Amino acid sequence: MREVPIRSLLLFDTDADERRLISAIASRAGWSVVGAPDEESAAALLGGPHGRDVRAALIGSWDTDRGPQMISALRAKREKLPVIVLSHGESVSIAVDAMRAGASDFLVRPVAPERLIEALAANADRRKAVGELAPVSEKLAPVLALEQLVGAAPEFRAALAVAAKGARNRLPILIIGEPGTGKETIARAIHAASLRAKGPLLTLDCKAIAANIIDSELFGHEKGAFPGAFTPKTGKLVQADTGTLLLDEIGALPPETQERLDRMLATGEVRPVGLNGSQSVDVRIIATSSNPLPEDFHAGLAERIGATTVTLPPLRDRSGDIPSLARHFLNRLSDQTGLRPLSIGNDALAVLMRYGWPGNVRQLAGVLFRAALQCDGQSLTAEHFPHIAIQSRYTARRTDFSPTLSEARSEEALAASPGVTLYTSEGHLRPLEEIEADIIRLAIGHYRGSMTEVARRLGIGRSTLYRKLGDLGIDTAA
Repeated sequence: MREVPIRSLLLFDTDADERRLISAIASRAGWSVVGAPDEESAAALLGGPHGRDVRAALIGSWDTDRGPQMISALRAKREKLPVIVLSHGESVSIAVDAMRAGASDFLVRPVAPERLIEALAANADRRKAVGELAPVSEKLAPVLALEQLVGAAPEFRAALAVAAKGARNRLPILIIGEPGTGKETIARAIHAASLRAKGPLLTLDCKAIAANIIDSELFGHEKGAFPGAFTPKTGKLVQADTGTLLLDEIGALPPETQERLDRMLATGEVRPVGLNGSQSVDVRIIATSSNPLPEDFHAGLAERIGATTVTLPPLRDRSGDIPSLARHFLNRLSDQTGLRPLSIGNDALAVLMRYGWPGNVRQLAGVLFRAALQCDGQSLTAEHFPHIAIQSRYTARRTDFSPTLSEARSEEALAASPGVTLYTSEGHLRPLEEIEADIIRLAIGHYRGSMTEVARRLGIGRSTLYRKLGDLGIDTAA
């Protein structure tokens, strides 16, 4: 039998409760966990007989004075040890401070189990540059209107068209896409474009909550409903009344919860755990899933939430969008972090376009973030992405293939030409309605939302323009 290598995670500067939580999460992914209360203990452990088993370190808190000293102490014993920082801070500037001090990755409390496991896997994988999957893209992406979302690929524009039409009604929406494709960003844009925009938008991560308490989180509970229910709890469905509830990874819901949710959508009534009565709510469900719903998923619920399905393509299938996405993220970085504005050269963009991006748009944002921190000049070049060039050429992972772009399409993308795509990836003409919608969206963006100018340049009247906007499901506020 092949011996499984030991992978240890060093927890540094974490309290006892946090050590127990992180240990439980990490152990599920095959990590053993050791704790160190201070720099001296951490250095002694790394220099001891089992120090080589430590594959990553996690610093439980961050401050600008002591943080760099912690990283220096760890790196003095192990120069290339990945160091993950866990912080309460919500500002991207805190992530910038930590990464400049040498941190490999940055997570925000309360850390979701999948986020921690993803960070550990990314930083322990020697094929990847540390910090490649740093989850900062969520912090670089403000709430954008559907018309402001970056991308010209036909599959992506088609997904936005479905989202825009779905935003106009009150029915549930299902968003399917690989991790990192921007499902939450689309969900927030749908909420902002809907009649519920002034209501709350709440999120529930179905994968991160234990099956025995998910009903309490969704529907609420009464005092004494189960052991430990010392006070009543209002569920997310009631909290989101008049607004939207985003159910992330809905496929992880237990069968009993799926049935209760289907009944709630059918009746509009929420019944907390342990209560005989019910409460009427007006809430819209937007659900996300990394894969199509499993075959054993509740048929009625699948039909309700899947009536409008937005399918987001992976980034490797829309490589022509990478230049505009890269420029967008670099602009966001300069706006939010105080980093100087950076341009990006065509040689760098060509490297990024040849990579398969298994982490999708989120991974692209993390890679650009790290490159921007390390750049001493005014522009990013291919030299700032050596690991991307190596991975796209030599790794054997299925998603790391080199996307094929026609020469004309590649040149168009590198030149940041917006263009309207006439053909699908199979070589067939796209439907006229989709092409017309792209032209109108392009005009709205080009003329900064001035509908009078858009109508004039398109050679149609304002009433005709607004009728087309309604027919195509385009947000007139864009």
